[in-house]
Amino acid sequence: MQYRKSSGIDLGSTCCGSLRHDSRRTFLKIAALGAGAALMAPLSAGAAQPAGEVEALLLSCMDYRLIDDIGRYMDRRGLTNRYDHVILAGASLGVLTDQKKAWGEAFWDHVAVAKQLHRIKRVMIMDHRDCGAYRVFLKTDPAGDLAGDLAADPERETAVHTEQLRALGAGIKARHPDLEVELLLMALDGSVEAIAESA
Repeated sequence: MQYRKSSGIDLGSTCCGSLRHDSRRTFLKIAALGAGAALMAPLSAGAAQPAGEVEALLLSCMDYRLIDDIGRYMDRRGLTNRYDHVILAGASLGVLTDQKKAWGEAFWDHVAVAKQLHRIKRVMIMDHRDCGAYRVFLKTDPAGDLAGDLAADPERETAVHTEQLRALGAGIKARHPDLEVELLLMALDGSVEAIAESA
């Protein structure tokens, strides 16, 4: 039985074949395959590692423009691999809107599971500026202005986000008084400002 050559590796003509090491490149390919298999072995063993404590649960928006910035921010805070992450369009508003009640239920379930499995100590809620979900869910505010105008008025935008962040923060404190709450607002340049829990 003859096997085809693949990627420069000749398996020979026997059942198990005999590897020919024609070049350093072939040797390196074989070594890389072996290293990859060794790295995958713990994953295929089927034994789950015990869950440990993490510092926080982070709620953020799904906006693709800021995913890397969010990761960098959490890394700078010393939280690399030490937080659970829930992503909902609009972040705080995504939890609170009546238009997506299941999202709020999912968030509360995630908080409960994160407490149970990872013993989180706080919830970090990170909204961001120029949020499309705010335009979708808040088509008009009580004054009758389009929510889409928020990005043009940073002061008003901060006030609207602050209202939603504080409402969710209060809800977390009511349901889970043992958890700390951080309210954060990210700009499109990745900078983050803390929002006080109360005025």
